[in-house]
Amino acid sequence: MRATFAGLALALAASACQQPAIAAEATVNAPQAERVAKESGLKTAIFAGGCFWGVEAVFSHVKGVKSAVSGYHGGTERQASYDLVSSGITDHAEAVKITYDPKVIRYDQLLRIFFSVVADPTQLNRQGPDTGAQYRSAIVPMSAEQNAVAKAYIAQLKGAGLWSKPIVTKIERAQAFYPAETYHQDFMVRNPRNGYIVRWDAPKVKALKAMYPGVYSASFQRD
Repeated sequence: MRATFAGLALALAASACQQPAIAAEATVNAPQAERVAKESGLKTAIFAGGCFWGVEAVFSHVKGVKSAVSGYHGGTERQASYDLVSSGITDHAEAVKITYDPKVIRYDQLLRIFFSVVADPTQLNRQGPDTGAQYRSAIVPMSAEQNAVAKAYIAQLKGAGLWSKPIVTKIERAQAFYPAETYHQDFMVRNPRNGYIVRWDAPKVKALKAMYPGVYSASFQRD
């Protein structure tokens, strides 16, 4: 029964993500941040930008990232389950908590990658084929330093004129982060032929390699 339930859960997750493609996601050559983050020691950061499989996949291929955990941010512990979050009735966003070494990859560089290949900051409560507030584009600074850098970078992007629509990505206050179910973790590396991964997420990783070869890691950082 346990194996059957796990298989059903995985099938439901894959089915929920494999919606018809309603818009193609394009990469953007986001500018280098003018304000450089100054951090030391291992740090954490949280990003939300659509289905967490792709967010996790991109950052798991970034040098200096020690872990990337898919999960839920913005709601309560009782709401932190895939069934509830994917229904759109909670305050959670599908998000990824990253642990990184700022001596190798800085927070402002992570922001640049996020806006270049992970999420379209002009899509409100949507990324690619996924719709609903649970797929919103959001940055969750974990310190005053990160908050200042994030605010400065979003202001810089708004002035850069890279997008024809307004930037709607929000900076959200850090709350409890709840890791997602086990079958969501390291999803791309364990399910490379999944239809959603092939259509939406593998191209993001390829774009990371092409646009930022200096920080791209060929190996996938597993948790």
